[in-house]
Amino acid sequence: MGLKADLNETLARARGDLRMGVPVVLADAAGRCVLMAGAETVAPDRMTLMADLDDLVLVLTARRATTLKAIAYDGDLARIAVPEGAGLGWVRQLADPADDLDYPMKGPLRALRGGEPALERLALALCKAARLLPAALVVEVAPGFAAQHGLIEVAAAEAAPRMAELPPLDHVVSAKVPLRAAEDARLHIFRPEDGSDEHYAIEIGRPDRDAPVLARLHSACFTGDLLGSLKCDCGPQLNAALAQMGQEGAGVLLYLNQEGRGIGLANKMRAYALQDQGFDTVEANHRLGFEDDERDFRLGAQILGELGFGAVRLMTNNPAKIAMMERSGVTVSERVPLKVGETPYNARYLAVKAAKSGHML
Repeated sequence: MGLKADLNETLARARGDLRMGVPVVLADAAGRCVLMAGAETVAPDRMTLMADLDDLVLVLTARRATTLKAIAYDGDLARIAVPEGAGLGWVRQLADPADDLDYPMKGPLRALRGGEPALERLALALCKAARLLPAALVVEVAPGFAAQHGLIEVAAAEAAPRMAELPPLDHVVSAKVPLRAAEDARLHIFRPEDGSDEHYAIEIGRPDRDAPVLARLHSACFTGDLLGSLKCDCGPQLNAALAQMGQEGAGVLLYLNQEGRGIGLANKMRAYALQDQGFDTVEANHRLGFEDDERDFRLGAQILGELGFGAVRLMTNNPAKIAMMERSGVTVSERVPLKVGETPYNARYLAVKAAKSGHML
């Protein structure tokens, strides 16, 4: 490997730049290039410079476009022409649903059609990967623009399939960590090679690798796991899973950094604010431009494989986790229900999980 950044490193830099409000250039094999920036983080002066280059376009997911009554001609996304003179406030009102109820009429909006939207699709994927609102400003630029302005350039033909793949995981270290639930516990740290968030495995006892292991795939929940939030059942599920593993003397809990169903803590709080307006969990995600659940449970199968487990007794109420384990080559010999933590504050949340996501509650 030379000193030049490889594709994984380039994508990591692109995510970091977008979070900082720095634009990124996307290029396809046919020579088309666009300059993109996250609608959430771009500064007003950078948006003005982008608008001076050519016609500025706001790219939104079809979920967000539906809320705005804009036509998603491209199926999964909509390209909205930014009117001449429109400022960053106009853009962010379209990207962020926080004031939709106060100002429901955002238009008229002119949705564009025609042409291949692969670069626009990649722009949204990068915004999601950076844990930003899925909304991107894009403008056409000439080849060589990135080098002229010291910006990152991402080759779409290589980047798009790479972003759909799971990056390899490096098992960085493991060490004993005595827990209240089980003194014989070991914490494993796994680091993805694409520079994204690390994931953890808590191994209780010394589970037999040749038998189904009691396992839990737990997505990080800062509010529930650490703060004791009553709006979800995550904290009680985490503690109950570890307690049962401690009682049985063996098990493995995977702690996956996929906060807020994979949308990140900031967007999760945006969803909470929408729930305060009367929307349920799924409706709030859709209004933000996300799918019901953006998590990738293949991570769980990958980590289990790294630890040497091929079969699990899976502690879950979520049939999607079972299906993903089976598709990823992990045998689910038993589903172990995990029904704990219902409160008056999360009763509607749990009901929506059952009704719209098929959770077995």
